[in-house]
Amino acid sequence: MTSLRRLTIKAVIPARNEERAIGAVLQQAPSFLAEIIVVDNGSNDRTAEIARAHGARVVTEPRAGYGRACKAGIVAALPADIILFMDADGADDPADAEAIIAPVAAGEADLVIGSRMIGRAEQGALTPVQRFGNRLATQLINGFWGVRFTDLGPFRAISADALARLSMDDDAFGWTVEMQARAAKLGLRAREAPVRYRRRVGKSKISGTIRGVVMAGATILYVVFRERLRDGPLLRPRRHF
Repeated sequence: MTSLRRLTIKAVIPARNEERAIGAVLQQAPSFLAEIIVVDNGSNDRTAEIARAHGARVVTEPRAGYGRACKAGIVAALPADIILFMDADGADDPADAEAIIAPVAAGEADLVIGSRMIGRAEQGALTPVQRFGNRLATQLINGFWGVRFTDLGPFRAISADALARLSMDDDAFGWTVEMQARAAKLGLRAREAPVRYRRRVGKSKISGTIRGVVMAGATILYVVFRERLRDGPLLRPRRHF
């Protein structure tokens, strides 16, 4: 814990209509975080108001899209040593944050994914479609680049230097798999940490609808194959996201 406090670690939490969950998520957040940034991604409820009342800094990204929200959060979070990403729906357990961050803080990893597959997911927290999609996408990453992942979970920590090298640009559902595919392509030190996963509060904007499931699945596969087919090195790291 002492070593974590020597670093500037900030959390980015994308949120869209999560007034029922965001307060509890922020109450449970670890004390070593220098700042928590909640990105209000077009909410029409009290998400932003409740987040501010619980001490978070709220930034607004009115254009819908998970990737867009993450990028807005990164801009607000920098400068920082490590950025922690987690969801606002109460499914991620903030008590697992230290285990995800510690390898990055110790200089042993550039990216740590909180894996629900090697951790413990409550019954019903992950749908069969989500499990299948995770398995397929991670097997493709392993087959293309020889890096083993078990999950595309949103609960993850990455050093700011590594994040800059990835030149992230996906605006929507492909954000998490893009990060992992590009980390594999660049040979970043990536690992997983087992995490607990709870049934979310409210209805998922993605897995809660047939349209969301289809779009997310198609986007994830598109991003994996796009990264595989791109020739040459990644673009030079950009100064902005």
